Amino acid sequence: MENKLKEIIEQAKKDLKEINLKNFNQLKAKYLGKKGLITEQLKQIANYPKEKRAEIGKLLNQSKKKIEDIFKETFEKLKAEEKIRKLQAEKIDISLPGREIPLGNLHPITLILNEIEEVFKLLGFDIAEGPEVETDFYNFQALNIPKNHPARDMQDTFYIDEDIVLRTHTSPVQIRVMQNSSPPVKIIAPGKVYRCDMDMTHTPMFHQVEGLLVDEGINFKHLKGILEYFLKSIFYKNIGIRFRPSYFPFTEPSAEVDIECIFCKGDGCRVCSGTGWLEILGCGMVHPEVYKSVDYDYEKYPGFAFGMGVERIAMLKYGINDLRLFFGNDLRFLKQF
Repeated sequence: MENKLKEIIEQAKKDLKEINLKNFNQLKAKYLGKKGLITEQLKQIANYPKEKRAEIGKLLNQSKKKIEDIFKETFEKLKAEEKIRKLQAEKIDISLPGREIPLGNLHPITLILNEIEEVFKLLGFDIAEGPEVETDFYNFQALNIPKNHPARDMQDTFYIDEDIVLRTHTSPVQIRVMQNSSPPVKIIAPGKVYRCDMDMTHTPMFHQVEGLLVDEGINFKHLKGILEYFLKSIFYKNIGIRFRPSYFPFTEPSAEVDIECIFCKGDGCRVCSGTGWLEILGCGMVHPEVYKSVDYDYEKYPGFAFGMGVERIAMLKYGINDLRLFFGNDLRFLKQF
């Protein structure tokens, strides 16, 4: 029995020299499993005389413990070697150049909005925001556009119900600001607006920036000075600018502002229909009727308002001829900005 156990131990040592983690448990079962070589030897104890069984049992347990220790030592060694191999395979050479991560581009509308906001911030205007889903009161009535007013036909409105609409301009923000603050007021209101229209120069959703300045002593020359400064900052310093009389229900007097055609420099071309001018925004002095909705004193605090389409400015500044390109998500187009 003693010689047999020595042979088993030596064979185990020999087998473990060529083992790997994948086959380790299989080899361990060969020696220490339920049907392993050591277990088979334990079953043979009953064949020995009673006086020999204790001695043989002790010898078998010692041999089993020795084989278990050999397997445990080998397993720890194999685990350590495997860890080293894994670390070697996963190591990072910090001397290698890093991989360049491609950066996205700000959308051209975002670029223009940022530029517009920066110009007006320099002039002391604050940024104001309001809901895109509005009541008929804020979108129309408070702006001197009562029920059945013909000016409502100028704006193809998305109605949610009889009293709730998707705002057609950001002018309702001006009403909300005046209702919640006292003069002076000096804000611009950038944001999305909605109208039922879709072609090369119109989309159902687009962006506007409306402005409002209310204070003592304000008159039309202040409006002209601010808008001229703004347009020359956005385009170029010597661009031609003209004001034409117009009509808006929430301003009186009202005007539309044209800039010299940036494509032909005023000579006349297809873009400006040969006139040499391009319409850019609308403006005027706040109508006294609007003040009734906000409880302002028109005589003490006159004011002016203006509004512009952001996509219109972007198209002119970047030379884009189709408004729908802004919303097509074509990366070839967006990467140009």
